[in-house]
Amino acid sequence: MRMWLLAIMALTLGTQPATARPAPVVQAPAGAVRGEGARDLNIYRGLPYAAPPVGPLRWQPPTPLAPWPGVREASAFGPACLQPRMPPGGIYASELPQLSEDCLTLNIWAPANAMAAPVMVWIHGGSLVTGSSRESMYDGAALARRGIVVVSINYRLGVLGYLAHPELSAQSPDGVSGNYGLLDQIAALAWVKRNIAAFGGDPSSMTVAGESAGALSVMYLMASPLARGLFQRAILQSGYMISTPEMNVRRFGEESAETRGRTLAKRLGVEGLAGLRAMDAGALAERAPKAGFASFGTIDGKVLPRQLVEVFDRGEQAPVPVLAGFNSGEIRSLRFLAPPKPSSPATYEAAIRQRYGTLADAFLRLYPSSDLGESILATPRDAIYGWTAERLAAKQTAAGKPSFLYLFDHGWPAARGMDLHAFHAAEIPYVFGSRDKTPPGWPKAPTSSLETRLDEAIQGYWAAFVKGGAPVAARQPAWRPYGEARAYMAFEDAPQPKVRLMPGMYELHEEVVRRRRAAGDTPWNWNVGIVAPVSPP
Repeated sequence: MRMWLLAIMALTLGTQPATARPAPVVQAPAGAVRGEGARDLNIYRGLPYAAPPVGPLRWQPPTPLAPWPGVREASAFGPACLQPRMPPGGIYASELPQLSEDCLTLNIWAPANAMAAPVMVWIHGGSLVTGSSRESMYDGAALARRGIVVVSINYRLGVLGYLAHPELSAQSPDGVSGNYGLLDQIAALAWVKRNIAAFGGDPSSMTVAGESAGALSVMYLMASPLARGLFQRAILQSGYMISTPEMNVRRFGEESAETRGRTLAKRLGVEGLAGLRAMDAGALAERAPKAGFASFGTIDGKVLPRQLVEVFDRGEQAPVPVLAGFNSGEIRSLRFLAPPKPSSPATYEAAIRQRYGTLADAFLRLYPSSDLGESILATPRDAIYGWTAERLAAKQTAAGKPSFLYLFDHGWPAARGMDLHAFHAAEIPYVFGSRDKTPPGWPKAPTSSLETRLDEAIQGYWAAFVKGGAPVAARQPAWRPYGEARAYMAFEDAPQPKVRLMPGMYELHEEVVRRRRAAGDTPWNWNVGIVAPVSPP
């Protein structure tokens, strides 16, 4: 975090009214825009980057917009994309005052005098089902004050963003369906590349960043030929490189994406694509998850050419530097991903030996029966998030690109009191300098000098990576690339440079995935530990 004086100044500036100085007006290729002047920043909210086909025309690629006439006011966030309402009380629950099928907007925070500043485009998380760029925790002001332009985007979610169906494929010129939310993200990046110079950004220096499903989206973008050249760096926080449904074939134990679409229509009691399009969009967004529809990209051979693991193994991903990592307590706030706790250590060991065979000894060294509670939480954390983060660093290093790995292992009293040490997404307020803007149920971080120093360090590293592809922060330890002795940065109470993250973790889960891929009939996701299928030889 920053020093106390800087923290107070940033908070003060961040709360100044928009009238602190005259509202800026820019002439962009998309049209003239009037934003808000917040002393040292220019802020533009709710700018449309494309039009989503809605109603009876939904489930098509986003439509380009003609330049708008006159001066567009950009002082308010656009509506969030349609999604199921989250039940109140959870740590991730936030108020979304407006939802709409017409939701493809973005927001920009830029230094007031920016000229050709590096750009970071943020993709929010939420399992590709929930979330919004208007989340206060994603306020880009603090990062923008470090000399970068910050952009946050909306994209279609859930069934409205990721439905594949054979009738949709038949109507497509490319014979494919699904991936509409991903196509939105590509359209947003293309809009930013065309227009960001007018806002003070450098279209040739763009970083795409995201957390959780946002990081999964970044991996999809790295894998998609349609996104090639739209960004030069990538930040992936708590990503998951799981198996993904293929468009019209069953593979790795997953039903095809088109079959999932047909099944959804039947479960909702409607007739095919026409019935789905006739449904109210809000009702569809609410009912689809309850009917078992899960949102993922679709391996269609065009937008996503092949499984992510295959793309990265073949070196076909975007050749860009990456900064990737995960949190030590990921599953503490995602306990639905954890297998049930076995009745005894003996039961646990027997289950692991039966499921993991020749890998059981390595598994039990990492996840021993002597601490069942922690082992049950650590297993899915590492199999999903830890393995993905190190795999990203390893594969980009092998491709000759600088790669930087981290582990966020910081907690504070309120989080520890809720048994949420370093939980999923806990690093986000440190990245954005938004600890005072977290959701209502979030364990509040104290305003201590320790928190301020860590905030300063993390923002410094992230901003430097956006600027030049290497996380170098003033008065902070050197963050060595992963290729140097498998180095990583541990964010504890302060940054701690280390090497060899959790020895044996990456090798174990890489071998599990390798065997499942070779067998061809088993997914690799959260089916691990005592709920894992018997490992192929």
